[in-house]
Amino acid sequence: MSNVRVRFAPSPTGFFHIGSARTALFNWLYARHTGGTFVLRIEDTDSERNSEEYLNVIKDGMKWLGLDWDEGPDVGGNFGPYFQSKRDGIYREYLEILRSKGRAYDKDGAVFFKVSGEPQVLHDAVYGDVERVEEKDFPIFRSNGTPVFHFVNVVDDICMGITNVIRGQDHLTNTNKHIELFKAFGAPMPQFAHIPLILKSEGQGKMSKRDRGALIEEYQVKNFMPEAVRNYLCMLGWNPKNGKEIMPIEEIISLFDFSGIVKSNARFDERKMAHFNTEHLRALPRDKFRAIARRAVESESDIDLGKDEAYIGKVFDLCQPKAANMESLPSMVRYFFSDDYPFDSAGREKIFKKGDPLARLAEAFEVLKNLESFDKDSIYAAICSLAENAGRKSSEYFQIVRFAVTGQAGGPDLFPMLEILGRERVLSRIGSAFSKIG
Repeated sequence: MSNVRVRFAPSPTGFFHIGSARTALFNWLYARHTGGTFVLRIEDTDSERNSEEYLNVIKDGMKWLGLDWDEGPDVGGNFGPYFQSKRDGIYREYLEILRSKGRAYDKDGAVFFKVSGEPQVLHDAVYGDVERVEEKDFPIFRSNGTPVFHFVNVVDDICMGITNVIRGQDHLTNTNKHIELFKAFGAPMPQFAHIPLILKSEGQGKMSKRDRGALIEEYQVKNFMPEAVRNYLCMLGWNPKNGKEIMPIEEIISLFDFSGIVKSNARFDERKMAHFNTEHLRALPRDKFRAIARRAVESESDIDLGKDEAYIGKVFDLCQPKAANMESLPSMVRYFFSDDYPFDSAGREKIFKKGDPLARLAEAFEVLKNLESFDKDSIYAAICSLAENAGRKSSEYFQIVRFAVTGQAGGPDLFPMLEILGRERVLSRIGSAFSKIG
């Protein structure tokens, strides 16, 4: 294990936001890339807004994304406590260090840090050298006796041996205060890496917790693939420089470094996130897709899958290449398990725009009824032959047969789908379709 130590330090005062998740992810990636240690530290000094519920949401969201921590709550470690609310004695000790050096004083009930007034140069791993002067003394303990963010942040980083601070670019303006504090304590300076902000998909400004698609919990509820969400977050502000975006996490870990982090802000795109999800779903091993599909159908619909495991497996295998997401999967598979399925009005309008689709359906019915073998190849050959003899396009038959049997204008491959449904069910549905859609 290397000596690299990074940390993610959330406040349990709200839900787990995309920006926070991306910060946790970049820290985790760097720890895994370097063989270092990823620390989860809870900044819970705001007793009025902290909540156990929000802490659990953060931890559950991190676990869902696969961001396991090496030290912190539920895990322990040699540098605890990992809750700031339990570190008051440590903060008092460090305050006395500053007092002994003449760098802390009382004013209006609060404790202030006396700045040096000298230019502070930040050697940032992303933005390069940034020079600023902190001209005003700033508070490090409030009048109610609680320590301020800048103070506890630096003290905890010193005590926990943090070597690399990876955080949002909005903290760049705080860093000169932190450099002043590190120097005042005579402590080693971590390497800072400030990562670009995530902007809203529409309009201007940083993405906030109130923006659509901003909370990790939303994707958990929608049955998104955690691997897909994690993969997309990797690409918000980092470029692997290999021309690829959709990659397994092992490859991302091997490539991740500060040189790939871009300076420009990243724009969140919910449609692109959905695309990543679709690609990850379609690439899943068959057994894993079957398990996820079953969970989605059973939890999100009233569909009775029955007990024929071989049939259920065939249905999910057929649908996997066309599955856009788990939200839409129940509607995609409903007609495989029930004869009570809706007919899509937009699909009907499209199919009935020209020609006489019901006449084509009647012709197809006669051909399918007389097939010796009701397998996909025989069905395909028979309908193509029918179309050729009638001087028509095969699609005129394909479309209306699909619509009659499924109620949809699109879906999984038609001929394997008809084979799975079987001759009896297909002919029965075509027979009843004339009155239903005529």
